[in-house]
Amino acid sequence: MKAVQQDIEERTHLTGTNKFELLLFRLGADGAQGKSELFGINVFKIREIVAMPSITPIAGATPYSLGVVNLRGQIIPVLDLPAIVGCKPQTGLNIMLVTEYARTTQAFAVESVEDIVRLDWKQVLSAEASGAAGKLVTSIARLDGNTDGSRLAQVLDVEAILQMVSPPEGDPVDPQKVGPRLKLKPGTMVLAADDSFVARSLIEQELQILQAPFEMVKSGQEAWDRLNALAVQAAAEGKTVLDKVSLVLTDLEMPEMDGFTLTRHIKQDARFQGLPVIIHSSLSGSANEDHVRSVGADGYVAKFVAEDLADAIRRVLPK
Repeated sequence: MKAVQQDIEERTHLTGTNKFELLLFRLGADGAQGKSELFGINVFKIREIVAMPSITPIAGATPYSLGVVNLRGQIIPVLDLPAIVGCKPQTGLNIMLVTEYARTTQAFAVESVEDIVRLDWKQVLSAEASGAAGKLVTSIARLDGNTDGSRLAQVLDVEAILQMVSPPEGDPVDPQKVGPRLKLKPGTMVLAADDSFVARSLIEQELQILQAPFEMVKSGQEAWDRLNALAVQAAAEGKTVLDKVSLVLTDLEMPEMDGFTLTRHIKQDARFQGLPVIIHSSLSGSANEDHVRSVGADGYVAKFVAEDLADAIRRVLPK
């Protein structure tokens, strides 16, 4: 356990190299085949790993809530992750993963922690693109590092899990808070990239309210390929990409190519000079904000507050 915790603290320097650390854990036997499969969460979401402490049940809590714990003076809700994904622990809920996600702190109870593996985002495939889409799985990681490897891990969609367990009160995209329509250059659109179905749905709602034309893709690689295609099309018409795209809005954690790498590619390519990029991510904190500045992004917004995103878009759009 100490070795795993040390890895979390020491191995966060990979951001921006299209590599990342995936924490692997098990939740128990699944309901389909009775097997104990590997699941994963990005190390950047993990604040701490601790042996399961004493939990205080809360009266009237939601079905997946185990209660709360007092961790060094902070009261943290604890969620039953095996129950959420439909698994049954064989040896009990032994480990608690304390996570920081989208401006919130919560803990997930799991059966066991296996390892931390270093992966290239190219080893991670979109669950939707690979035909393995599930409501709570955003992507599939090939742990063996090649296309023939049989060791796989399901990367959980924490956004979808938290929305399912604790649905937001009211409309998360309030037109009154989002504000008036965006004034984009005629003929241009917003290119947005996010691998989470929940996040894409919220972004789409906001852009529709802002009356901004947009295209939505599921990975940094898809966004990069689309930008290159638009650059070719613009050149053939005697135009530039800025006549096609007003803004790129990108998540950080995405299969094939992460948002840091996408941003760096854009900012280092003369064809895209002057194209604003906003990073919109559940990964918050000063370390990530430093990396955002290092790759040249024009803005950084922590998910998901609709008015904050709208304000950030307005700040970076050409006047």
